[in-house]
Amino acid sequence: MTAPAQGRQTTVQPRTPRRRLSSSQRRKLGVILIGAAAIVAVLTTHAALAPQAFRLTALVFDAYQVTKPRAATDPPVAVIDIDEASIGKLGQWPWSRGTVAEIVTRASGLGAAAIGFDIVFSEPDRTAPARLVEEMRRQGIAIEVSPDLPDPDALLAGAVASNAVALGFALSNETSVAASDPKAGFSFVGADPRARLLPYSGALSNLPELTERASAMGYFSFPPAADNIIRTFPLVSKSGDKLYPALSIETLRIAQQASSFVLRSAGTEDGAAMTDLRVGALDVPLSADGEIWIYYSGLPNMPVISAADLFDPAKAAMLTGQIQGRILLVGTSAVGLRDIVATPIDPAMAGVKVHAEIIDQIASGVFLQRPDWMIGAERAAAVAAGLVLLLVLATATPALSAVTGLLLAVLVAGGSWLAFAKALTLFDPLLPMAALGAVLLTALPLLLMLTHREKRFVRESFGRYLSPTLVERLSENPDGLTLGGEDRELTILFSDIRGFTALSEKLTPAELTGLLNNFLTPMTQVLLQREATIDKYIGDAVMAFWNAPLDIADHPQKACLAALDMVSALERLNRESGMALKIGIGLNTGMACVGNLGSDQRFSYSCIGDSVNIASRVEGMSKLYDVSILVTEEVRARTTGLLFAEVDRVRVVGRRAQVTLFALVGGAGEISGRVAELVQLHEDFIVAWQAGDLGVARERLQALLAMPENALSGTHALYGERLAALPETAPEGWDGVFTANSK
Repeated sequence: MTAPAQGRQTTVQPRTPRRRLSSSQRRKLGVILIGAAAIVAVLTTHAALAPQAFRLTALVFDAYQVTKPRAATDPPVAVIDIDEASIGKLGQWPWSRGTVAEIVTRASGLGAAAIGFDIVFSEPDRTAPARLVEEMRRQGIAIEVSPDLPDPDALLAGAVASNAVALGFALSNETSVAASDPKAGFSFVGADPRARLLPYSGALSNLPELTERASAMGYFSFPPAADNIIRTFPLVSKSGDKLYPALSIETLRIAQQASSFVLRSAGTEDGAAMTDLRVGALDVPLSADGEIWIYYSGLPNMPVISAADLFDPAKAAMLTGQIQGRILLVGTSAVGLRDIVATPIDPAMAGVKVHAEIIDQIASGVFLQRPDWMIGAERAAAVAAGLVLLLVLATATPALSAVTGLLLAVLVAGGSWLAFAKALTLFDPLLPMAALGAVLLTALPLLLMLTHREKRFVRESFGRYLSPTLVERLSENPDGLTLGGEDRELTILFSDIRGFTALSEKLTPAELTGLLNNFLTPMTQVLLQREATIDKYIGDAVMAFWNAPLDIADHPQKACLAALDMVSALERLNRESGMALKIGIGLNTGMACVGNLGSDQRFSYSCIGDSVNIASRVEGMSKLYDVSILVTEEVRARTTGLLFAEVDRVRVVGRRAQVTLFALVGGAGEISGRVAELVQLHEDFIVAWQAGDLGVARERLQALLAMPENALSGTHALYGERLAALPETAPEGWDGVFTANSK
């Protein structure tokens, strides 16, 4: 049985398909779209929840400081600590202002460069003798005292006026009492940046007589933080229209005997941003809002002097070495006085030590930086990292994509750490890592789902056509598959059973079905083992091809070996079943259009084209020449180690150009000497036939017909009939080409 149905199919001109995205392109587009949406969602959420997001970022920066704190120095600052021991020796706080004045006098006498108070003296001294007398008289106790009673507040005011002392005060929005006028002025290089400062409505100030006598005054109050951890501190603040310095830079100013501050800014009046501050000879980089990032060292070498020790003459020599030339900050670490704050390196640090850290940091010139443009850089890094991961997701395997995401996260985290450790720059790694995580959590599951669906589609679609090995190769690399139709060089095979129509008339439908199944099963197995794609079964006929959907190396060779295996498999089947089935196989190699062909309702993976038509005609001609395997010159020329015998030159139906046909006899190494002799004699005959030397052709044919039954006996019988119908000499215009009148 030939394959007329295939012949009819291949002559139909296919309609031009609508241009559609391939499954691979759809997968890539879907992954890119959902990944891009995830990146946008992360950036939008981060911008909308910036304060909450920064709390997480701050924890990362805290971890950096814990891992690599600022290098310890011999700091220019020391702390006079009103600690528990001092309270035990000198009495309950608040102490007499006379005692505080004595601290100032003694510390200055030991060589302090400046003294700053992390304390506010907002009320008159309750221990003043005049107040005690007044209280006794109010209680009805008659008492006469000298009118020249000592005034502790006056004593402290005198000590403040006589020494380099900076009084501390607290800016607050919980009061409307105006702060006293600042002692130092500010000059500007650039536009006035005070619009960037957070305004305070008032202040808790010192007694007027203290403020009037003081030469310096700075605020020590910590601005509120979301998690109450002190990471930054504003060195400049405003209340009303006045600018005030922090206690740290005010003590640095008077220690250097400077009269004012220089504040640099960039931008216009409406959008001026602070850049840095000059305190005497020291420059301090600032954020746009006037803040400094505190880089804590823990101040392991800083002297911390118990206030009571200043009143111990035996310790004067030791204290001189600790105080001389240093800025002294007077504060408290006593728990009951509630000046304990949380910092990145210590959850319970005395507030005065934070101001000491700022002074030491400014003096050492070591600053953490987080420029205003850093947020933009972090967003750009998030977009870049996300897009790189998306590119990998769209082009690589899920496993490689996950590894790439992990490597990118490590790169971002490592870059953030190096920026801190090497450049003291604070780069938030969480935003880029969040973008990577969002891409992985959205696009990777989609990729896995689409990849799984694509593999399942490939297995379901091609499991009927290809061997399991090829199906697995194709499912692992679906990008090698073009489903919409493509031109490829194929080797096409057609085969059918000889005399099947007559045979089927003698069998019941059940017997016929059993016969076909018993025949097609080993034929299919042979083809799949030789890496063929099974196109279709047409009754007893089989159509297969090589080199699609996957590239198959040496496909003409493998097709010929498959044909030989089919003949051998049929011989085994005949021996086992006692039947005498014969098959004809036609092979051709050429360009064809291969892909999903059919209608919108139903299609199959197949091929069409002139090369397919020729293969079908060659299979039909195998019956005429009575050979098992017939191939074209295109097939024979691409094989090695096989023995062929030229059969004829033919003009097949539907094609004007001639086709040279060869019978595949077998593997050259497996051919006996008698078969080799047969092939040689046959070739001599074909040469005489094609040359039109009919007399010589008849002589050589007689020798061939005299040989025992062989693979070419049917062909020789056909030529005997042709020669018998021809005159003694070849007609004029002889070309030796046979023109077929049927398929």
